[in-house]
Amino acid sequence: MPEDESLGALVAQASHQISTLVRSEIELAKAELKFDAKRVGMAAGLFGAAAFIAHLCLILASFTIAYGLVALGMWTWAAFLIVTVFYLVVAIGLSFIGYRRLKGLSGMKRTARSLKGLASTPEDDSAPATAPATSKPSPPPPYTGPTAGQVGAHRESISDGT
Repeated sequence: MPEDESLGALVAQASHQISTLVRSEIELAKAELKFDAKRVGMAAGLFGAAAFIAHLCLILASFTIAYGLVALGMWTWAAFLIVTVFYLVVAIGLSFIGYRRLKGLSGMKRTARSLKGLASTPEDDSAPATAPATSKPSPPPPYTGPTAGQVGAHRESISDGT
């Protein structure tokens, strides 16, 4: 009966149950990650194969275009030069667009700002004061998440009958 057990026994039992719950959750996370990693690996392999086949198709299409220009009466070297220059222009254009996209990155400004805010302390004279020294910092908002009893309520029991 629970009334007969000492406080130490109850704490030990709760500690054992919590550690079992944590171990079970870690095992569940490992199993889910393993399953997801297999699926991601398979998908990456399929995307790689598709990209390789698409690259082969691009090469064949390039030869088709070049020989089509030859059939229209163009010199062979000029036809292949036109196709090559076209691909160079496309590559340069894509590189320029990629460079412009990278140039526009802000580089985690908000994270750096919040870290500076965490690093500055009231005793720190080098940090600029944002509020008068007499005002107290506002308390954090109240916690509205689930309580300890609600966190694992939807899980099935993993006890083995002991």
